[in-house]
Amino acid sequence: MADYRIEADTLGDVKIPSTALWGPQTERSRNNFPTGQFMPIAMIRALLQIKKAAAESNQDLGEITPEKGALIQQAIDELLALSDEDLRKDFPLRVYQTGSGTQTNMNTNEVVANKAMQINPDIEVLPNDDVNHGQSSNDIFPTAMNITASVAVQELEKAAQHLIDELTAKQKEYWRVVKIGRTHLQDATPLTFGQEVSGWASAIQHDLDYLKSLDPTLLELAMGGTAVGTGLNAAPGFAEEIAKKMTKVYGPQFTADSNKFYGLAHHSGLDVVHGAMKTLAADLMKIANDVRFLASGPRAAYDELNIPANEPGSSIMPGKVNPTQAEAITMAAARVMGNDVTVTVASSQGNFEMNVYKPVLIDAFLESAELLRGTMMGFADKMIHGMTVNAKRMEELVDNSLMTVTALSPHIGYHDSAKIAQAADKAGTTLKEAAVKSGKVSAEDFDKWVDPLKMTNIDR
Repeated sequence: MADYRIEADTLGDVKIPSTALWGPQTERSRNNFPTGQFMPIAMIRALLQIKKAAAESNQDLGEITPEKGALIQQAIDELLALSDEDLRKDFPLRVYQTGSGTQTNMNTNEVVANKAMQINPDIEVLPNDDVNHGQSSNDIFPTAMNITASVAVQELEKAAQHLIDELTAKQKEYWRVVKIGRTHLQDATPLTFGQEVSGWASAIQHDLDYLKSLDPTLLELAMGGTAVGTGLNAAPGFAEEIAKKMTKVYGPQFTADSNKFYGLAHHSGLDVVHGAMKTLAADLMKIANDVRFLASGPRAAYDELNIPANEPGSSIMPGKVNPTQAEAITMAAARVMGNDVTVTVASSQGNFEMNVYKPVLIDAFLESAELLRGTMMGFADKMIHGMTVNAKRMEELVDNSLMTVTALSPHIGYHDSAKIAQAADKAGTTLKEAAVKSGKVSAEDFDKWVDPLKMTNIDR
């Protein structure tokens, strides 16, 4: 048996591996663009779902025969049942191909058509005329982009809520544990660790709210615009039917009631949502850095937090524990920030009726969503959940701080309070010793006025 077969497209004959389900256009792309990562499998599955919905809609609208419609749907069901690893075998194309995603759309059409012919060789199913009926790569690919992005953001939002829940639990547990505050990397007035954590939880809650407020912008589908947005060769009602079916499959309330010229030529919805993901990444980087610095030590640094020992931290230093979950999430945040540049530049590109940076845009978007989702879950479960405070160390740092002198200011004034703090720092004594020595404050008044817990206003 030959290891290849010959098929023809509009440019001529093409050698294709004999066992491959794809056809000549896929094979040309496979050879012309061998560099970079594969097209995200989520995009492949979305394209298959769209093709299935299109076959059913075309059948209902009388655009293709019931036999062809049913056969296409059966072929797609068998493909969708495959594992990601097995499905990838029939979808070998890369992100860095034509900017419209045409070759991946044709890869999908060819695989579905050949799969259908395997099931029933007596019914001819053609990639362009049947599987792609009423469609163009120019509208189907951006439709798949918005669908996969919407689903990915939903999963990201669940992860963000999970992290909020873990942070809120720590906030409640340590609401009255006093620690020293820090501004400009210098000592500041006290707060409780619960108050500090509440700021972290609020930041992620704000980010989650930003994402949710933008959810609707991803629900507009370009389907029905075909080549340039006019809807040429698409039957009336075709796009609306597909939007309904995509809602049934994925959950979000997708709509085809959108400007198709916008849908083909602009991806500002993806751009603005990725901007919210970048904002989330920035807050995650800040929070993860706070945690790892507060846990630094344990003997030669802050040592205010105890973090779980998830794995040995060094190949040479026995017993070392490193903040690996914080390192992972901050690296992910850095990648997301870089991806935001890619998404923004890609969103700005294209000529006239179509953006031609679609594959790299959706690849960067989906990578960001998955990186943030996965590292947030790890950070929540493997660091925040098991994190505890070193209350003794926190108390020592508060007692040794000079900034509790701020509580004296309403009683003796800012100027004299500053002199006491400076004197304590210069002499290496406690603040109380310097205050009493100044003659401005009695030991009794100092104890009454300088109460770190009261300074946090926790009971206000």
